[in-house]
Amino acid sequence: MTLVAFWFLVLTVLWVGFLLLEGFDFGVGMLHGVVGRDERGRSAVISTIAPVWDGNEVWLIVATAGTFAAFPGWYATMFSGFYPVVLLVLVALILRGVAFEFRSHSESDRGRRLWGAALIGGSAVVPLGLGIILGGLLGGVPIDGQQEFVGDLGDLLAPYALATGVTLTLICLLHGAAYLALRTAGADLHARARRAARALAPVTALAVLGFCIWTRVVAGDGFLLSFVELAAVLAAIAAAVLVGGGREGAAFAATAATMAGVVVSLFSELYPRVMVSSLGAANDLTAQNTASASYSLTVMTVALAVLLPVVLVYQAWSYVVFRGRLRGPRVGTGDPGPVIPAPRRAPVPAGAPSGGVPQDVERAVTPTVAEATDAHGDRGGGVRPVRRMATGGLAVLLAWLLLRQLVTRATPH
Repeated sequence: MTLVAFWFLVLTVLWVGFLLLEGFDFGVGMLHGVVGRDERGRSAVISTIAPVWDGNEVWLIVATAGTFAAFPGWYATMFSGFYPVVLLVLVALILRGVAFEFRSHSESDRGRRLWGAALIGGSAVVPLGLGIILGGLLGGVPIDGQQEFVGDLGDLLAPYALATGVTLTLICLLHGAAYLALRTAGADLHARARRAARALAPVTALAVLGFCIWTRVVAGDGFLLSFVELAAVLAAIAAAVLVGGGREGAAFAATAATMAGVVVSLFSELYPRVMVSSLGAANDLTAQNTASASYSLTVMTVALAVLLPVVLVYQAWSYVVFRGRLRGPRVGTGDPGPVIPAPRRAPVPAGAPSGGVPQDVERAVTPTVAEATDAHGDRGGGVRPVRRMATGGLAVLLAWLLLRQLVTRATPH
């Protein structure tokens, strides 16, 4: 593998990391007013991402800086051509960060509602705008022979680019809902998060399927999905099944796999190009004709090998520290109290009968039989849906392999 190909792979990983980690932050920001119906509930929802949201944005900064250093020609054309969208995304990122702080310090209901709306808007605009940019790379924009953008705003808002933005936004919503179902322990908050995930899952799965087929067609490879695109579709379907079965951890992993699959499929269809020109293939920007000199890429590789493990270890440690579920006051009951991590096992107060737990503590920590029973009335915890999903996924994979073999044999060489 050449250094040019290696750094294209590094940028792909950085974009996957950003949208994977910050994706559920965007989803929580968009859903905090839906899952948290009152002020206590909204504060508890926001508290689930409070320790990590700003650290997750580092991935976007590194991806941008890496593009500038490794592919300066790509950076110059992309950021100058998509300048209006980039500016909108930057404003949304700033507004979103300010909303986190100002909302927590606002003393009036009107102020909290204002900054809550800013948080929702900023969390929606960023994935939509970034999706438009990433979709435009593959969908094509007017670029001349001097590697300069010669179009206007209408060229940036092409149907495929808009579809990419909408798809990423929907995945972020589902990713955030699955994250909230995993990280909340209060009965009301947990139930609303699950309802939101169930409502979003079918729409997101259809959007991912349509996006992957469209991506394949735009890349000029027909409608038959690649392995990565098929994996993304199967992960989206798995997420829809798992959120219905109440398996929060597996559902969150499936939404993460969906996000990763969508981003990887876009970059894999793009390579070795980095920007497609709608004026002709001769004007396409490629990784080779926009890359830095070999010496620069070598120095960057050494720096990456030293610094990236440190960043990964630190961020992994922060997630381990804040891994517990959050349980705030009982939302909607007027019961005051801080938002605290839910204990894994209820402590037995002094003076309590041996081997027993007070009923109010037990109800706060241990789910009832009705809560543990899935939507089909069994206590399998989603085992039956998972079996059906595994069987269906295997059948789809075998059908895909067979169809791909038939198409390959029928295509003249």
